Amino acid sequence: MMAHATSVSLWAFALSLYFGVSKCYFSIPLRIYTGKYNFSSAVDLTPVRRVVLTSDGNGLSLASDPTGTVNFLDMVNNLQGDSGRGYYIEMSIGTPGQKLNILVDTGSSNFAVAAAAHPFITHYFNTALSSSYQSTGRTVAVRYTQGNWEGELGIDLVSIPKGPNGTISINIAAILSSDGFFLPGVNWQGILGLAYPMLARPDSSVEPFFNSLVQQLKIPDIFSLQMCGAGLSASSTTDPPGGSLVMGGAEPALYRGSVWYTPIIEEWYYQVEVLKLEVGDQNLDLDCREYNMDKAIVDSGTTLLRLPVNVFNAVVEAITRSSLIQDFSSGFWDGTKLACWMKGETPWRFFPKLSIYLRATNTSQSFRITILPQLYIQPITDVDGTLDCFRFGVSSSANGLVIGATVMEGFYVVFDRAQRRLGFALSSCAVSGGAALSEIAGPFSAADVAANCSGGALKEPLLWVISYALMAVCALVLIILLLLLVLPCRRRDRSGEITDESSLVRHRIK
Repeated sequence: MMAHATSVSLWAFALSLYFGVSKCYFSIPLRIYTGKYNFSSAVDLTPVRRVVLTSDGNGLSLASDPTGTVNFLDMVNNLQGDSGRGYYIEMSIGTPGQKLNILVDTGSSNFAVAAAAHPFITHYFNTALSSSYQSTGRTVAVRYTQGNWEGELGIDLVSIPKGPNGTISINIAAILSSDGFFLPGVNWQGILGLAYPMLARPDSSVEPFFNSLVQQLKIPDIFSLQMCGAGLSASSTTDPPGGSLVMGGAEPALYRGSVWYTPIIEEWYYQVEVLKLEVGDQNLDLDCREYNMDKAIVDSGTTLLRLPVNVFNAVVEAITRSSLIQDFSSGFWDGTKLACWMKGETPWRFFPKLSIYLRATNTSQSFRITILPQLYIQPITDVDGTLDCFRFGVSSSANGLVIGATVMEGFYVVFDRAQRRLGFALSSCAVSGGAALSEIAGPFSAADVAANCSGGALKEPLLWVISYALMAVCALVLIILLLLLVLPCRRRDRSGEITDESSLVRHRIK
């Protein structure tokens, strides 16, 4: 229905442009960046213990009571992969269960799996072999900034071997065709969208996976994510444990210190409010609305830290000023070239820290999350065993600011949907050579920034309202134009000058 409305809207706009009636612009939601890179990490854990959900006093569910029945430590290291190829979890789908690796994505809301062969995947979900699969007869298509897929909607039973105990009935998009979605080198066969129903396709009536999990298994409406690829080189072709997706709460073994919270501004993506950015000790001094135009979100399915164009240019300029290296090629900053150093050298000492200030739940305050150069100057490959080559883990964006894996790998991120807030804590695996690769500090006063830094951003529902309104205006104008063109023809027909057969009106409409 949404796709049909979009095509009708675009048709109306195209005709109106032809008649010189109006000018219209559309933006397309953003998406993941995958590549052939690999990172690894190991988390040293105490023996597995049975735990129950308890509160930290702020409503956050913690794994702490040894007499309970929820086993959060069973979910530790349940992710594999890295920021380049994505972090994925093993799931069992259908009856009997078919095991597939599913990409964890907090920037979309559909649970979609390959249901047909593809040259870049080793296996797929065969709906014909599942006695519990039911097709709904609805088609679905999702387009990302990179790649797209089409398929049919169905319902089937799903369980997670290293997740909450139980089997649930889930809406599944069976991917029948795709373009640029499955890429060489990835080891996953589907995508687990963990965002809100508003982003679900073809419309918000398709209940997302985590909503169904909370409702059917009665777990708290919270999940937390640790991604352990921080600062590690792409040196292996296998995927070791890459992190943890804890469903139902947070596991204290996975983070250090306190959890700092920022409000979820809008429940579609996980939209937050960025107040300012610093490069080293340099405040970029931009209007805070620049950082949130047209939104600022936390998205595990996006590889890099993506910044609006003006913000990106300011960051590159500030890094260039503060860096000890002044003659970098522009190709390094725009992602088309790698920078290489002699093997054994550490280029990170040449670069400053990057800091993002987020509004705190006490809206008059903020806190700061900081990543060290090891997180955004990323090792990619070596050349002839003599050079280590790195990429710039920040890019420009036309679709808003995206806190992707480049930043998330430094933190344990708590998606506390129950209290409409996101939490950041220092990740236990964001460490290299015994030194932390990330920092958190606060609280700071937010008196020097606007009370609402995200007010200038147009939300998708508002864009749809505008779209339908403009479509109605275009339709009205077209009706008037047709009447003006047709009525004179009928008057002239009486005198035999112009008939409907000779009129060009029919051909203009075709």
